[in-house]
Amino acid sequence: FANYCMIMALLEISGTNTTKDSSLDSNCYLGDIQETELLMPPRDAGYTLLKNGVQIGTNKVEFEHGTTTLAFQYKSGIIVAVDSRATAGTYMSSGRVKKVIEINDYMLGTMAGGAADCQYWERVLARYCRQFELKNKERISIAAASKIFSNMVFNYKGSGLSIGAMLIGYDKSGGHIYYVDDDAGRLSYHMFSVGSGSPYAYGVLDAGYKNGDLTDEEAYELAKRAISTATYRDSASGGICSVYHVQPEAWQLVGQYDVNELTYKYRLQA
Repeated sequence: FANYCMIMALLEISGTNTTKDSSLDSNCYLGDIQETELLMPPRDAGYTLLKNGVQIGTNKVEFEHGTTTLAFQYKSGIIVAVDSRATAGTYMSSGRVKKVIEINDYMLGTMAGGAADCQYWERVLARYCRQFELKNKERISIAAASKIFSNMVFNYKGSGLSIGAMLIGYDKSGGHIYYVDDDAGRLSYHMFSVGSGSPYAYGVLDAGYKNGDLTDEEAYELAKRAISTATYRDSASGGICSVYHVQPEAWQLVGQYDVNELTYKYRLQA
């Protein structure tokens, strides 16, 4: 009974409520699904804190963040590559963050922005995708999954979420890459790079993409070179480069590489 009272008290303090989700697009209907809805605080303190930072003595701590994630489609599938550094302004909070969320066996999500926001909402999306699969006995399309994700984020637009995610995978119509941000923006293209290091990554990708006419090894090397260059130029990116290969049947982890070793390797080749 004591544990029950403690749990109920925590739920009351956190303002957690369970309601039906009525914001889903009609093309993405999942049936009678219960969604955990996080109630917003009675004031905009959280958003103001994230926007303006915290004043500690004469120093101002700003909640800035940076990363480099990318995905591109080529003739034999889709390549996804990310770094692993997490930052809070000039403070490097972690060098081993897993920035690829494995939504299911044929769909991946990446995260840029706030790690907690991206991880939480992409895991909620994974639950929706699994429920759709159980109910309809088929895969949910990447377009529908990205629309559900966009609709969920739209409910909290302007509340301080920090999300710049990509959804990558295959369905009946082929391979797709969708970008979804915290303003509920939703875009589809054959190539994306998201994060503070993305301008440097785009330069390498544009130079070596060859309209997608790449072998597997060339595609892996292009992804590693793009992440390596971004981490060399962008101090908020670094750590380990993780490369995934997404195909119609499933995705696979190609490998994980120290970006410092990659940088030395490509410098010697230049």
